[in-house]
Amino acid sequence: MATGPMTPVRYHPLDEATLADPYPVLAALREQTPVAWHETMQSWLTSRYHDCLRVLRDHERFARDPRRLGLKVPDAHLSVQVLDPPQQAGVRSLFMSALHAQDLDTLQHSVGHLVRERLEQSGAHPVEAMSQLAQPVALAATTGLLGVTPPPLAEWAATSDTIMRSMDAGLDPELVEPGRHARTQLSDLVASWFTTTGRPTGLLGHVRTRAAAAGPEQAAYMRHTARVMFQGGYSTLTAALGNLLHALAHHPELRSVLRENRHLVRTAVDELVRYDGPVQGTTRLATGDVTIRGVRVRRGQKVTVLFAAANRDPDAFADPDRIVVDRTPNQHLGYGWGTHACLGTVMAQRVLAVLVDALLDTQVWPCPAGPAIRLRTATMRTFARLPLSLHSRP
Repeated sequence: MATGPMTPVRYHPLDEATLADPYPVLAALREQTPVAWHETMQSWLTSRYHDCLRVLRDHERFARDPRRLGLKVPDAHLSVQVLDPPQQAGVRSLFMSALHAQDLDTLQHSVGHLVRERLEQSGAHPVEAMSQLAQPVALAATTGLLGVTPPPLAEWAATSDTIMRSMDAGLDPELVEPGRHARTQLSDLVASWFTTTGRPTGLLGHVRTRAAAAGPEQAAYMRHTARVMFQGGYSTLTAALGNLLHALAHHPELRSVLRENRHLVRTAVDELVRYDGPVQGTTRLATGDVTIRGVRVRRGQKVTVLFAAANRDPDAFADPDRIVVDRTPNQHLGYGWGTHACLGTVMAQRVLAVLVDALLDTQVWPCPAGPAIRLRTATMRTFARLPLSLHSRP
């Protein structure tokens, strides 16, 4: 039985080649060293689907909340994404109830109108799809769900990118301080929503009325969760939109398949998230010594669950490197899993489906219009630039 740390694995998520296409190296990792020690990250990497699912499901042995290991966590970081069950239950239940109370059909219709407007504006000229389509659509959908006034897009996109980059501080410590400053700006924005803005019918209005009656600790968790939901929802949806557009541009055959089988749009969207998802992984802490696939993980050691590797595991998904638009069931990890999964998953899937429907309705389809450049981030898989042509097709 291995008791590690072991010989460091050759996995460098910020290398240009890995950013462009991580799946070959993730496949090698999954096949050769499914539980591997990463020296720079100071973490065990798990890459097989069933191992990843085990870590995500077992809250007793694998903690999201570092305080369970006696570590300190800044109060501002304590949200539904950090708290573990059962402490997490009350806050998560409140946000899920607020989500279910929203008129998602009306919001979806509004987002669809914006998508079609953006597609029509593109005309015959190439577009930079991230800034001209993915970012504005994601911001409109996220703020529409929360029921708040959108901040200026360019300013917010820069803040969000800085926060997203800081998630990789374990690979680059210079990202810590810019990320801290950007989070402070975000916290100030969200604090203002709890006092002066937000429609009473919006998700945040629903939460805000209950925060007033909660104790100080629970009210703080609600504010922090609203911050995470806004930042996480926006960045995840922006990345998912870009990845979907990129996949469609490089698989033009999907247009005719989906045009002839419109009922498959929803399952196709789910499959495209599995195929090239926005969130690459997450980390847990072992609460005690535990064995994963014959490897002894010591109490307090980090375990990083590689969603992107798990989603291409042939033991869980037949023909995993191919887009299968009618794949069912499709229990991928594109948005995480369980109680720590993205709260906005349902709305995100609706927005992605709206985009595909709009492309089919307007009879345009994305085509590459220049080199696509990935943002240099390991936790989130997204584009810095995605030039596309959106031409009409017969």
